[in-house]
Amino acid sequence: MKVTIIDDWFDTLRGLRCFEKLDGHDVTIWNDHVDDTEVLVERLKDTECLVLFRERTIITGELLDCLPNLELISQVSVYPHIDVEACNRNGVMLCSNMHADTPSYATAELTWGLILAAMRQIPQQMASVKAGKWQLGVGKTLRGRTIGLYGYGRIARTVAEYANAFGMNVIWWSSESGRARALSDGQRVAESREAFFACSDVVSVHVRLKPSTTGLITLDDLRDMGTGSLFVNTSRSGLVEAGALLAALNEGKPGMAAVDVFDVEPLLDANDPLLAHPNLIATPHIGYVTEDNYNIQFSDIFDQVVAYHEGNPINVINAPQTL
Repeated sequence: MKVTIIDDWFDTLRGLRCFEKLDGHDVTIWNDHVDDTEVLVERLKDTECLVLFRERTIITGELLDCLPNLELISQVSVYPHIDVEACNRNGVMLCSNMHADTPSYATAELTWGLILAAMRQIPQQMASVKAGKWQLGVGKTLRGRTIGLYGYGRIARTVAEYANAFGMNVIWWSSESGRARALSDGQRVAESREAFFACSDVVSVHVRLKPSTTGLITLDDLRDMGTGSLFVNTSRSGLVEAGALLAALNEGKPGMAAVDVFDVEPLLDANDPLLAHPNLIATPHIGYVTEDNYNIQFSDIFDQVVAYHEGNPINVINAPQTL
């Protein structure tokens, strides 16, 4: 098959152990990011199988309507960036392993790294000492403080394990069903949404982005946090009401934020007001970006390609009208 991989920014996949699964296929890899539909059409016009790096490129109906040779899209996890109806209309099969029972340990670890970095002012202290100014200020100890985890899913429960190891108090908030599961597991659930944000020294959000969760965290929620508190988001930027985080930081509640996700990605504007805010530390959506995680994810993705080519597709999401 003619397989095209897009958005492999650092030409990582060729060096993975699992890449040999594509032996015998005609593979093209693009190492840049393109939003222009006409450019994408030109690059993908002969492609039979499109391999995606999660949500880096939005696969629109307009694009799919211009790719008559495309038969398969192979990726992992959720797919809000893909027009599934257009896939069906164009006879394109979408295969995506949802990893229902496996948390993203890479994302959980980055979440904890951001919490430590923000609470101990690690980026600022590093910049200070490298500038010959020695200590910059006074950080905060995690032990004995309260971390509020929004969303009772796999990643959040992994982060809770780290919090317990550091001697933090864990409190939960989630959907009604999530809160019920937390209570049945013997976890501490906040008495109210307002109390959850108000009593947490750290709030970390771990919720999947979908239409019902867009703008889930509001400006009023952030205003309920203390001036010395930290808001962390390694899930999706769209979970926070548009403009709310910048407004809240400008008001000083919460006092700090640490994020791995932005409304526009890749964000290349160093003067973006949120990115440039002095009370924000940020990473460029690297939660899942580790060699170990790539080997797991792309092994599954390439297995899907091979299975489709052999006539036995796996992890099928949709029902294309024509194949």
